[in-house]
Amino acid sequence: MPYANAPDGARIYYEVAGSGEPLLLISGQGGDHHGWDAVRADFAGRYRTLSFDHRGTGDSDKPDFPYTTRRFALDAVAVLDAAGVSRAHAYGVSMGGRVGQWLAVDHPDRVGALVLGCTTPGDAHGIARTAAANAVFRADWTAENALDKALQSYTRAWIEAHPELLAEPEQDPLPEFARQLHYVASQSHDASTELPSIAAPTLVIHGSDDPINPTANAPLLAERIPGAELHLIADGRHNYTEEFRTEASKVVLDFLARHPLS
Repeated sequence: MPYANAPDGARIYYEVAGSGEPLLLISGQGGDHHGWDAVRADFAGRYRTLSFDHRGTGDSDKPDFPYTTRRFALDAVAVLDAAGVSRAHAYGVSMGGRVGQWLAVDHPDRVGALVLGCTTPGDAHGIARTAAANAVFRADWTAENALDKALQSYTRAWIEAHPELLAEPEQDPLPEFARQLHYVASQSHDASTELPSIAAPTLVIHGSDDPINPTANAPLLAERIPGAELHLIADGRHNYTEEFRTEASKVVLDFLARHPLS
């Protein structure tokens, strides 16, 4: 099993698929490399994709001390180093987009094109989710709240076509302490003042009806990052990557093709 060694000694599990220019795929809060399973093939057909388990998840180490999105970016750099990649495109969703911001700010020489999906600059200078949405987001699954939780990520029509989304999820292997550390890291993110320093060509992509990371954050990011492009997916919610896969993957692939590493 391939592992990268983070600066603090944590081992970060990663996987590689496909061939071509390298593309780092960064999962969201509490996520591991499986967060890309539904769409990885879209990118591995043209790129050498690298996906990894955030510390605290999957097969990566699970140190019990505070995490930050900036530390997650160092983990991402460690993955690039371990894979022998000097420079890669980066596509991060949700908290992974926050990590991608720091990757581009702190390690500009390692980033080609940057894609920020369904993410925010941080609540301090962004738009926080409502208290009601946060309560649903943080609540454990029950039969009573299953639909409300699913509607945060998918449209009602998609849920009706995929009733398995309402079933009780399999036991989550993420330790509770790691879940809390991820939540605090994500909620504490604040890169707004640093965003104008991002030199990488950047695409901001977001669902138009995202209650988890409110859509109003997308234009805020695009305005703060020089030359950034903005694409809103009509009716998309937090998991636009899967439900609106055809549109979303095409937009991202077209953007990456216009900004080759060479």
